[in-house]
Amino acid sequence: MKKLFIIGCGYIGRRVARLARDAGYGTTCLVRSAEHGEALEQSGFGTMVATLDDPAGIRLPDATAGGVVLYCVPPPGGGLFDTRARNFCATLAASPPAKIVYLGATSVYSETNGGVVTESSPTAPASAMGKRRLDAEATFRAFGAAHGTAVVILRISGIYGPGRLPLMQISQGQPLLKEEESGPSNRIHADDLAQVCLAAVEKGENGAIFNVSDGHPTSMTSYFNAAADALGMPRQPQVTLDEARQVMSPLMFSYVSESRVVDNSLLLKKLGVRLRYPTMDQGLVASVEAA
Repeated sequence: MKKLFIIGCGYIGRRVARLARDAGYGTTCLVRSAEHGEALEQSGFGTMVATLDDPAGIRLPDATAGGVVLYCVPPPGGGLFDTRARNFCATLAASPPAKIVYLGATSVYSETNGGVVTESSPTAPASAMGKRRLDAEATFRAFGAAHGTAVVILRISGIYGPGRLPLMQISQGQPLLKEEESGPSNRIHADDLAQVCLAAVEKGENGAIFNVSDGHPTSMTSYFNAAADALGMPRQPQVTLDEARQVMSPLMFSYVSESRVVDNSLLLKKLGVRLRYPTMDQGLVASVEAA
């Protein structure tokens, strides 16, 4: 039986686990909480409970050798390095898998002021989170080179789906950037991301990098407005860029001030994925109906 190990089996990992089981994989999931692990076990998945913040507490089965690892754990907050990815790779060295698929982020790209980014675009992120993501990519590449493990990197744009719409921001009336000042942003529906992950597990070649988005960028303001409409809630107020610096959290301001168009053509061509929700409007309707 084909072996898949999902490290950080949360919102996306659970979706991939179900797809992988249907595709004939024996799937083992690493999670942080025993409660979450029990829920996965009741669904028929093998589980491991560990935190990657403590390398001494990571216990991986020898069975990872020859299998595929799907790494879904985000970096910790703060700093410029992904210590979780580094801790994981140090532990994994005892039983190297055949392939690692890393779920990264498009925040590794340089700011383009609304320009198009492909997989070969420069990676010089301005944000600390982008730097941590880039460090994780380098960590997995170095591991692969040292242990003969294929490494595939998915650079993922904003994820949305059932239970992952901006309900809190909308209900609190948090301000948005004025539409005319809001540059293009990118996103991918959770179900489409799950099928991309499985396609990368099965077809991704060593060294491959894939941008993951639906290929139909809109502004962040348009997304929040469309989400409010789909949820039947009032739209949020809008402010200028100068006002946004004063009233938005630093994290939210970093999201709205960066803008790029993520080219997903390589993903569609090489992995042969057919997106279920290629537009934001289709994905929002499905997300509200499934919630």
